[in-house]
Amino acid sequence: MTDTDIQLIAHRPQRADARRNFDALLAAAREAFAANGSSASLEDIARRAGVGIGTLYRNFPTRDALIEAVYVDEVESVVRAAHEAESLEPWQALTTWLHRFVSYIGTKHALLDGLNKDSPVLLTCRTAIYDGGAPLLDRAQRAGVVRDDVAIDDVVRMVSGIAGVAFVDDAQRTKVVELAIDGLRVRA
Repeated sequence: MTDTDIQLIAHRPQRADARRNFDALLAAAREAFAANGSSASLEDIARRAGVGIGTLYRNFPTRDALIEAVYVDEVESVVRAAHEAESLEPWQALTTWLHRFVSYIGTKHALLDGLNKDSPVLLTCRTAIYDGGAPLLDRAQRAGVVRDDVAIDDVVRMVSGIAGVAFVDDAQRTKVVELAIDGLRVRA
């Protein structure tokens, strides 16, 4: 699945200045939504991006459009991370991608309330994530470093469940995620 397959809402402008504004709005929205949830002030997002509210509305006519664009952008990043990890050794490729996936879960939870649950974007994004991670899991299984009785759905659900739990700090979350991922290893 390519970026254009999942980029249903976020249409990056062609002009360099407009693209910079678009990207600044996405980054500012990601930060604002992470800090304040999906009800973050659109005026604050425009201010964080260094643009006027009119520029925000030209790029994202509704709050829903902005939330979906941030979500799609984050999914695209997770899919790119899977492709970038392909050059690593099988175990390292899988674990590197899973750690990137964990950071995506944090963004997803911040946006979940604002996402239209009936949107085809959600299903398309889920498919893109699975399609990005499945080759890494398959390769690790063929290399004999990951159990062959797990599927990508099992792995994604395991990591998603753990990442969604409240932890004392990020170090504890990382430790628990590492423990779970280690359970995927083939034991001699």
